[in-house]
Amino acid sequence: MNESDQMKKHRFKMPSAFTILFGLTVFIAILTWFIPAGTYSTTPDGTLISGTYRTVASHTQGLWDVLMAPIIGMIGNKQTPGAIEISIFILVIGGFLGVVNQTGALDDGIRAIVHRYTGHEKRLIIILMILFSVGGSTYGMGEETMAFFPLLIPIMMGVGYDSLVAVGIILLSTRVGDLASTVNPFATGVASGIIKISPGVGLFSRVILLVIVTAMAIWFVIHYAEKVKKDPTKSLVYSQRQEDMKRFSVADRTSAPKPLTKNQKHVLWVFCLTFVIMIVGLVPWTSINKSWNFFDRFNSWITGNAFLGTILGKDIVSLGNWYFNEITLLFLLMSIVIMFVSHMKEGQFINAFMNGMADLLNVAIIVAVARGIQAIMNSGMITGTILHLGETSLSGLPKPVFAILAFVFFCVLSVLIPSSSGLAAATMGIMGSLAVFSHVEGSVVVSAFQASSGLITAITPTSAILMGALALSHVSLTTWWKWTAKLIVSLFVVTCGFLAIVSVM
Repeated sequence: MNESDQMKKHRFKMPSAFTILFGLTVFIAILTWFIPAGTYSTTPDGTLISGTYRTVASHTQGLWDVLMAPIIGMIGNKQTPGAIEISIFILVIGGFLGVVNQTGALDDGIRAIVHRYTGHEKRLIIILMILFSVGGSTYGMGEETMAFFPLLIPIMMGVGYDSLVAVGIILLSTRVGDLASTVNPFATGVASGIIKISPGVGLFSRVILLVIVTAMAIWFVIHYAEKVKKDPTKSLVYSQRQEDMKRFSVADRTSAPKPLTKNQKHVLWVFCLTFVIMIVGLVPWTSINKSWNFFDRFNSWITGNAFLGTILGKDIVSLGNWYFNEITLLFLLMSIVIMFVSHMKEGQFINAFMNGMADLLNVAIIVAVARGIQAIMNSGMITGTILHLGETSLSGLPKPVFAILAFVFFCVLSVLIPSSSGLAAATMGIMGSLAVFSHVEGSVVVSAFQASSGLITAITPTSAILMGALALSHVSLTTWWKWTAKLIVSLFVVTCGFLAIVSVM
């Protein structure tokens, strides 16, 4: 064996996402042996009350707790909500895609898109990133994008880019959208409600931030994409390009397009309609404008009608109030619709649906393992102690300093609590009170909170969105960090400047 072969043999290989997440779980468990346990008093709705921190008996986490963490991460307990809704949603999306792929409509549709946008790839990137950014800003679009990765990767590779470009289009744009949330009910809405201000306060400044960070993300992705197109060896995933070409059936999906059959066209219409309905169902229309209550009134008419209410059910959730249960039901229903539209046999449908679910099983489990890290923190009762550190160190600072340090503090906590609504519930009661002491507007604290959540979920391995996306795309975490490092630093600096400015306005 020559020296080159020995180097290849001993070259470090990045552990799998499961190993990374399990290692983080062990690390957090070890911290519970050194960080004092503590807790806060809470209001009836679970909001922590500033100034009520107290230490409690140590709740050290052992081997049993570490092994139990992924299970609690999936099913949840009193302290930590489970990820079962997200995991089931991902599995059903897999089944839905399996059924669509069985018809061949998706492959032929992708060929047509690649053929149409050859020579206009930049326009496609800009349009998609704006759409995903708006989704992240308005309703926290995140896990819902899992269905888009296997669709977009062959398109981007087919026009000469790589899988990282596709991941960046979806993941970076939804994260910068979340960073500059405008009416996101799970970030802006929850955080504003806790400190008792309208979600509309600070909206104009956040729209400006949204435009800035979205433009930064678009420029970053296009700059890299063009570099890869000119010289494919510049791709950070060039070593796996041939494997990706086979894995995502790029050659088959980007060959000369053939005319779609009538059934395939119907399937694609149903496919597109599914995502339109999902987006309409998730956007909080009445939170944006109370007069936009058409869907609520229509739903009340249906459920209040003696005949329709009996046939369809009395517990229908109106569009605009949907969450994971409802969009999971949507994908399941549309899978069945596609079966009938394509004249698929029952046996073919079941096999295609189950095989599609199997393809995304590892992604669904990764989400639960990531949530297990939060379960260890909560069970070890060290979350309150970390919050108390922020409470004692941030009180009484000048406005710009307070705003920036609050953002940094939220960034640290976002690593440990990647759920935006969970982070808001744990921190906003305290941070809102500290803002009053520093004479900082509550909307500034809300902006700092949601900016940290959007930024950190783009890079932390505790983020189910990130780890699920990378697992789907077969991109390693270290490769993602290497690629996004400059953009993340730039976004951090821009956000700090934004918070410093709005804090004194």
